[in-house]
Amino acid sequence: MLVGRSNVGKSSLINALTRQTIARTSAAPGKTRLANVYRIERASAVLHLIDLPGYGYAQRHRTDDDAPEFGDLAQAVFERKPGALLLVDSRHPGLDSDRAAWAWLSGAAAHAAIVATKIDKLARGERIRAMRELQSVFDAPVVPVSAGTGEGMEELWKLIASLSKPRPPRRTNPNA
Repeated sequence: MLVGRSNVGKSSLINALTRQTIARTSAAPGKTRLANVYRIERASAVLHLIDLPGYGYAQRHRTDDDAPEFGDLAQAVFERKPGALLLVDSRHPGLDSDRAAWAWLSGAAAHAAIVATKIDKLARGERIRAMRELQSVFDAPVVPVSAGTGEGMEELWKLIASLSKPRPPRRTNPNA
């Protein structure tokens, strides 16, 4: 599951991961309106990436009156407890909407991780500062990637593989 603000690069990241143009992208925010599911085969494994509409984009078009709101869509998808990646724009670390999304996602997903997109847009010193700030704000590791240059994609694939593995259910202590 890919979750993030509108225009953070969710669809571009899917295209970079698959090395194909399968997800519709645009410079204008709010193009993804429904949960789009992509079946991807990699290293003899099959996984389904789900691209959710971005949160935080308020403008709606007249033809979208029947489109579900982000919260409704997310609630329905997360009932299945998928693994999830929160995508955050590396140029804007620690936005309130991203922190709120992480707080919710941490409880709603079976496994969750954070990916900093658009890392190629920052100079080296800015990258270092942004990554430190992101890891501090979210108190979690952050994987930096660029859909444009391909930087960080192998590390992202490793992260996706680890999130995709079923984990044994937590055992409760019957004596507690």
